[in-house]
Amino acid sequence: MIRAAQPLRAVVSDFGGVLTAPLLEGFALVQEDTGVPARAFGEALARAGEPNPLFALEVGAITEAEFIAALERELEPILGRTVDLHGFAGRYMGSLAANDALFDYYRGLHARGIRLAICTNNVREWEPLWRAKLPVDEIFETVVDSAFVGVRKPEPEIYAIVLERLGLEAGDCAFVDDIAANVEAAAALGFAGVRFESTEQAIAALDALLDGR
Repeated sequence: MIRAAQPLRAVVSDFGGVLTAPLLEGFALVQEDTGVPARAFGEALARAGEPNPLFALEVGAITEAEFIAALERELEPILGRTVDLHGFAGRYMGSLAANDALFDYYRGLHARGIRLAICTNNVREWEPLWRAKLPVDEIFETVVDSAFVGVRKPEPEIYAIVLERLGLEAGDCAFVDDIAANVEAAAALGFAGVRFESTEQAIAALDALLDGR
């Protein structure tokens, strides 16, 4: 945890892997269903060249269909067989249970007057799937989704968009994410960074920040 230097007014949270089960659980189901090992997915993304198609997908530069087609094309020579990734999003997102305990904690913060925002690297076509998991708009006043704003974490520009929408300074906010690089980038800009490892750990870290400890 990287501590705040002033009282916190807002918490900015990642979605996948923080307000859901770990993302690796979703990838594990896709691997099981398709018979494609994780190393092959990684190799396929590397073979696809620059820009990385996953990064391009997450900033809305390519569609989900284009991303899937690129993966299928690159996986075929790696595995020596054709691969059908139809239904990838449903299998992946469907396996990620909502983190109701953390959402309830955030709901309590909202009731105390702490402002809340989501900052997520995501896929435009997946928005209905992930939003269906939790009543996001009930407590989060803004959602900054990489696929709609055209930049992704850990690029500084996406954090700037969050702050602009909230009308706050970085020092007013805690930032919660399960990816170390994303937390480090936020901390470098002045956010109080919390690396999500478990719900209990993240809640304790946020309580300490909010209590000024």
